[in-house]
Amino acid sequence: MREAVRDGRVRLVLLASDASRNSRDKLEPLLRAVGLPHGVIAGRAALGAAVGKAPLSAVGVTDAKMARRIGELAAPRADAGGSTDVPRSEER
Repeated sequence: MREAVRDGRVRLVLLASDASRNSRDKLEPLLRAVGLPHGVIAGRAALGAAVGKAPLSAVGVTDAKMARRIGELAAPRADAGGSTDVPRSEER
């Protein structure tokens, strides 16, 4: 994941709410440094199941249109008083 972020292949990162502190400490500073949109959602099991995998600490979205749409879908929840940490994604 970190290599893909550094190479500019990832457009949005979704982090599991129960990812280990070690995993988050390695990934979050890099995401901030490169200005990559990211957010904390669901637990590891739900995040993995959403993409047909075992539990995952993070998922990188590489398709710019999909990343933008995820950001758009997450925004109304926040606007309606819900909570989301996933920002609107912008094409890099």
